[in-house]
Amino acid sequence: MVVEDKEVRINNRIRAREVRLIGAEGQQVGIVPTWDALKMAEEAGLDLVEVGGQAVPPVCRIMDYGKFKYQRKKRQQEARKRQFIVQLKEVKIRYKTDDHDLATKSRQAKEFLMEGHKVKYVMFFKGREVQFAGLGLQTMEKIAAEMMEVATLERPPRMEGRLLAMYLASKGPVAKKKDAEGDEDAEDQDE
Repeated sequence: MVVEDKEVRINNRIRAREVRLIGAEGQQVGIVPTWDALKMAEEAGLDLVEVGGQAVPPVCRIMDYGKFKYQRKKRQQEARKRQFIVQLKEVKIRYKTDDHDLATKSRQAKEFLMEGHKVKYVMFFKGREVQFAGLGLQTMEKIAAEMMEVATLERPPRMEGRLLAMYLASKGPVAKKKDAEGDEDAEDQDE
């Protein structure tokens, strides 16, 4: 949970009559009137910071507010670094695309899936080509069957106007296991 500066009350901005106080060294002081807590913080040369405003009474801690803000900012940056955003990658094919080209597109899609992204296969029909939607559906089902080792079918092939679309989602851990197995094979070859 990210706490914004507006929500964090310090010193005289704390509105509660009593607070559950945590001392400067992290020891539990107990439930104390707010003015006594403020006096203790002032004597220590630190700030009284409300860290748990939803609790009754609110939880406050005696600490250096500048240091608290700095540490919170660092934690948020670390969390952002470790975050992985799943993207939707689109692979466009036609109902008359050759087998070799389909294999190339499938290889690209597998790479996307192994990276953890989602893949949308799109087949567009121009003009009278819509009458060949059955062939397109067969092609899409064949692709889906090939992809089942690294993906799950999120949405089966479905016509959307002149477009035949299918969504695949990464299985994730299976792809990572394959990478790990590949690394072990490389080590065996070195020996």
